[in-house]
Amino acid sequence: MEFFRYAKGLVNRISSVREQKLSQKKNVSLDPMQDYLTVGEYRVDEEQHTPHNQPYNLTVYKDDEGVLHQALSLESTTKLEPEYVRDFNQELGCYRAFANRNTGRRYVVEEYLEQFVGRVKKHVRQGENSVNVSVITDTHYKDANSIDFYGWNGLTHVSEFSYLDNLGLLDLKVHLGDWIDGSDTGFLGERELIKLRDAFKSNYIPYIMIKGNHDENDKYDEHHDLKASFPENEFEHIMWPQMYAQDEINYISRQHGVCYYDIDNVRFIAVNTSDLPYYLDAQGRKKYDAKITLGVREDQIEEIIEILEQSSNKNIIFMSHANPINRKASNALKYNGRSLHELLVAFNQGEKGRMHSSYGIPAEFRLANDFDFTNVKNARIIAYFCGHRHREDQYRINGIQYILFNCSALMGPNHALTTKYNKNWKRQIDHQTEFAGYVVNIDLYRHLIQVFGYGAASKRRFFYI
Repeated sequence: MEFFRYAKGLVNRISSVREQKLSQKKNVSLDPMQDYLTVGEYRVDEEQHTPHNQPYNLTVYKDDEGVLHQALSLESTTKLEPEYVRDFNQELGCYRAFANRNTGRRYVVEEYLEQFVGRVKKHVRQGENSVNVSVITDTHYKDANSIDFYGWNGLTHVSEFSYLDNLGLLDLKVHLGDWIDGSDTGFLGERELIKLRDAFKSNYIPYIMIKGNHDENDKYDEHHDLKASFPENEFEHIMWPQMYAQDEINYISRQHGVCYYDIDNVRFIAVNTSDLPYYLDAQGRKKYDAKITLGVREDQIEEIIEILEQSSNKNIIFMSHANPINRKASNALKYNGRSLHELLVAFNQGEKGRMHSSYGIPAEFRLANDFDFTNVKNARIIAYFCGHRHREDQYRINGIQYILFNCSALMGPNHALTTKYNKNWKRQIDHQTEFAGYVVNIDLYRHLIQVFGYGAASKRRFFYI
């Protein structure tokens, strides 16, 4: 009995020490430089979690309004301008994360993405027909210094997402649309698209820019009951010329947002689910609100058919902003979503036929497209990627795997527009839940699609081809 009492006491002491150590670890600040609140200059290094644990000079100063700022300069640099800067946020009661003055990226996020890519590389096969594509969607950039919802952070997310280009993993990068929130003036919306385009485009890997339902700036028009704030094809003129100019990106025309990219035996095809005619009434207001009217039209369908008819020996993945059908196989677009899905099924079955629109559809959305897939050999549509719903989801219909990706835009838990999926993440600025992004691996030899997420996203989902 004495032994058991001694053993019990020893276990309690060990448990107490363990709990104390765990408690101490929890209390260790992930950002020790938060403690530097006194104006002055300091030497900091790996003990303060500096970028890549290098020695830096930290300068703390106040601006004319009394707001504290911090600036980091490499100890060995001769440059006068600091490399990283940040300011104290009164609402948060702390400093924001350090951002690089040139790239706008936070070094803590860069280190996090390096670890993320390291994790992905452990699970993917290198070699032929193992293809990696990075995916981001619904960044909803707007002109607001928001710390719990859409705002300037949308541009930051795109800049940080582009850091993946440099890490030796990707074959393609894709933005699935809703680049902007569309709630600012037309002039601001145009500037926002230009900034996003320049932050997203890459000199290292091919990229595809898909249009979303907010990218026509119709949210601003709705809120202010004014004339159309974007002229016709404004998104198209800003975003698509550089996309189509890439040697690796193929297309039938540059008019509709349809394009395709081949690597090994995998073909990616981009579709525009915000394909609407630009009609104005006598007051200059749009007939079709792109924000709530999703559809594809005849000319775009014709290009898709032409690409599919020349897709022998390809495993094909479609990509668009919105999903054409829902998990009940019903139309998820206002116009022609179900028709698009049926076209993809006809391709997989090697059929020949003619597309017809349902009765009552406006003339501008009617379909009359002939298709003949009987001569296509050894090809199949395996998956369809989309965003728009601000949540993760998946369903498999007629052998086609639909995969939905969560929004990158910060959705704080206390906002009415925040989806239940994102409320469960309890997303906060300068935390890992602030953003969301993905790398998808398509491995034809292993008959497997793996979806790796960072931020407010599932770590790993996989689907059998």
